[in-house]
Amino acid sequence: MKIKRISTGVKGLDEMVGGGFPYPSVALVAGGAGTGKTTFAMSFLTEGAENGEQGLFFTTLSEPTQWMLRYASQFDFINKDFFGDEIRYEDIGLLLQQEGYEELINHIDDKIAEIMPQRIVIDPITVVKDFYSEEYRTFLFELINLLKNWKAVTLLTGEVAPDEPYPSQVTYAVDTVILLNMIEEEGSRRKYLEVLKMRGTDHTTGKQPVSITTSDGVVVLKSRF
Repeated sequence: MKIKRISTGVKGLDEMVGGGFPYPSVALVAGGAGTGKTTFAMSFLTEGAENGEQGLFFTTLSEPTQWMLRYASQFDFINKDFFGDEIRYEDIGLLLQQEGYEELINHIDDKIAEIMPQRIVIDPITVVKDFYSEEYRTFLFELINLLKNWKAVTLLTGEVAPDEPYPSQVTYAVDTVILLNMIEEEGSRRKYLEVLKMRGTDHTTGKQPVSITTSDGVVVLKSRF
């Protein structure tokens, strides 16, 4: 059976992964601070909105929604008219702090059922560990299984500490793992993207150089040539 795919929204990445993300599936985009995780997520949702696909963005405890929208509005590739319509936002930070993981999963499930998106983002997922430390693995298992039952591609972003290559507890359960790195070379910092895994896909391996600009967002540099 041929796998249906939808575009990642990142220039040059579709060619690396056989045409896009498998649909439906759950993907993780992980990296340290400043590597472009949220910009990647916005490119993913914007691509969907331009193709008539509904997007849903869950924010956990990263930035207040209005700050993120102000930041996103600086990018030329994002149509500001998508905000609140084709791209819907749901702040789950307060629920995360006050309720158990089962209530959080139920809330996410209810919101998906209400909006019926084809593209979902949870940014970042790794912060949940600070609140559900003993139940974190169970939370991830139940959440990811739930997400796979919806006709959507879900993009989870994950924060990576300086001494870890990726958030291992999340990578085991998802279908796709994309790493964003920032490496110091010859006195300057350069950014790279690596497809660590994508189930059912003969993908490009190894670190690929990327740039992040206000005009194009995240771009795999070899796609420019």
